[in-house]
Amino acid sequence: MNHPRSPEGLPALQRWLTSARFSALPARGASHPAPLLSFEFFPPRTEALEAQLWHCIRRLEPLAPRFVSVTYGAGGSTQARTHATVSRIVSDTTLTPAAHLTCVGATRAEVDAVARGYWEAGVRHIVALRGDVPGGGAYVPHPDGYAYAADLVAGLRRVADFEISVAAYPETHVAALSPGADLDNLKRKLDAGATRAITTFFFETETFLRFLDRALAAGITAPIVPGILPVSNFAQAVRMSEMNGTSVPDWLGHMFEGTDEDPEIRRMVAAIVAAEQVRLLQANGIDEFHFYTLNRAELTYAIAHILGVRPAHRPGAAAAG
Repeated sequence: MNHPRSPEGLPALQRWLTSARFSALPARGASHPAPLLSFEFFPPRTEALEAQLWHCIRRLEPLAPRFVSVTYGAGGSTQARTHATVSRIVSDTTLTPAAHLTCVGATRAEVDAVARGYWEAGVRHIVALRGDVPGGGAYVPHPDGYAYAADLVAGLRRVADFEISVAAYPETHVAALSPGADLDNLKRKLDAGATRAITTFFFETETFLRFLDRALAAGITAPIVPGILPVSNFAQAVRMSEMNGTSVPDWLGHMFEGTDEDPEIRRMVAAIVAAEQVRLLQANGIDEFHFYTLNRAELTYAIAHILGVRPAHRPGAAAAG
């Protein structure tokens, strides 16, 4: 009888007998608690998108994330909408909001005023970024502004005792001179007073783990939280990846092949891919993750459920007596 053969041509049984064993993925249950999660939203541009955003916020609120962040458009173009969204999260939900704040196109005094406004509104967490230039042009610091994110972090520390998150780039920022220079910049941001780094999204688990090794070798000991992008629209994910220098592996395209007219299958694939990515990272000791939700509640909720995250309270449930 012929043995089943692997793509490499080695019989499956022989490969099992001679290859390295792999540890099991983390078991679910009390001995292996669910990971800590945080979620990112973007501010709405229309009334319909605002309704979608608030459906997403309300749907994910019972999962009790560590915090939720609200993005800031290129050049601060969504500043008013970001502030309004963050302020409403403070007043109308149980969530802890983190507001994005950038350096682009503003003086130090203007940025400080925005930061003070957030503090007065009850916001204690800022995601400090250099920011993108509208239209994608070359970045030139404002002559009276914070030049880079490290300068912004130091400035925020002078304004108030914020918790500050900064960005990290597992595949190197597109404008960085080298991977080493990019890591040096990350270290400057953390040394200036940032609490943690959150990475841009990536698709290969090994990409993050190798980056973590390099960060540790560079003397970075602050938490580095992996950013996870659930992919329900592959073409959109490719466009986003091209903008921030993320590699899109062939296997990911193959997973979504033939699903253009089948949104339900796309959602299933998206949930499986993201949950598998997180559980592989958990198997390597990572226990906190930041999800780029794209304001899509059901997909993010389903992935969180797979990971063992359950509602901290259930709407309509009777109070324990």
